[in-house]
Amino acid sequence: MFKRLHAVAAAAVLTLATYAAATGLREGHPTTYTVQRGDTLWSIAAQFLDRPWLWPEIWQANPQIENPHRLFPGDVISLAYRDGRAAPVVQASRNGPAPRVEDAIPTVPLADIETFLRDSSVVEDIEGLPHVVALEGDRLRGAEGQIAYVRGLEGVAIGDVVRIVRPAYVFRLPVANRRNNIIPDSLDHRGDTTYRDWQSVWGQSMGGGGERLGIELTRQALGRVTQVQGEVSLVLLVAGPADVRAGDRVLAGSIPAWDAHFMPQPPTGVAAEARVLAVADASLAAGPNSVVALSVGSRDGVRNGMVFSTWRPGSMTPDSIAQRNPIAAATDKVQLPDEFTGRVMVFRSFERVSYALVMEAIRPVGVNDHLKHPDAMQ
Repeated sequence: MFKRLHAVAAAAVLTLATYAAATGLREGHPTTYTVQRGDTLWSIAAQFLDRPWLWPEIWQANPQIENPHRLFPGDVISLAYRDGRAAPVVQASRNGPAPRVEDAIPTVPLADIETFLRDSSVVEDIEGLPHVVALEGDRLRGAEGQIAYVRGLEGVAIGDVVRIVRPAYVFRLPVANRRNNIIPDSLDHRGDTTYRDWQSVWGQSMGGGGERLGIELTRQALGRVTQVQGEVSLVLLVAGPADVRAGDRVLAGSIPAWDAHFMPQPPTGVAAEARVLAVADASLAAGPNSVVALSVGSRDGVRNGMVFSTWRPGSMTPDSIAQRNPIAAATDKVQLPDEFTGRVMVFRSFERVSYALVMEAIRPVGVNDHLKHPDAMQ
């Protein structure tokens, strides 16, 4: 909770770096806007700018204001022209002596991403991670209030909190000209590849995907160490969204803190092989407010707030008009252009994989869509 005491009226002044024509001010933008509960930074930026990812370029913070980069319900944003120049000024007024008790608005809706911040993570490998070897009373599944026996949990003390996680998917780079590009490997609770759905069967029958980028883990429960004896620790399950099974992995520490306040921004560059790897809920395509996984991460310079455009790759198609003979048409193929599908914003990045939220889409954002600069035209 963010609280601030204002002794006098204050204003955060943000001067646009360029003239109105160059900033891409949205046609019909409001002259003033009062920040409302439920707003997001993206939704406000989209009211003023055609390209919301350029918001940082117009925001120049007033150093006299605490947390000047954040907007709060009640802040007033206005556009004005000063000194005879067509250079708008964005001004957020913060008045009143009372303490501020409301949270700053997030960049994107928390309801759309919170489960991926709280319950999901991506690691490069699970080999060597501590794991559950058994459960109290030889149960097949454990729940809150029961004991899990964990092997390999080193450096812990009684009372330490741990996270019990389960391997879910293996993310791999797409392989050229192979249909199972779009199928991430499903894993069972032991971390072994499973054939629980037709997509997995098809993917495995085709020989798997390309280079492994990471393994997604989903949180099953929190636990507290109650006893340490040799290489086995007793962990009391204290809370969790799901059951615990033998084979689940264990990570030290509670749920990591996250920051829901970051600036939309364009990437400094986009790797040629950058792709949409997967869509939440095992879907093959996503619409606005859906979460997708990307094939680039922190080691590629990807940070929270970076915006990418997504493009469906154009296929090679035979020209049966120019070549009426089917055999000739099969050798006279035309490369169709990539087609724009939407834009996504990164809200959490790992070493080689990132989670992103679909901010807009004119057609479904699909697995294996290419990533490009948000201003890309083709």
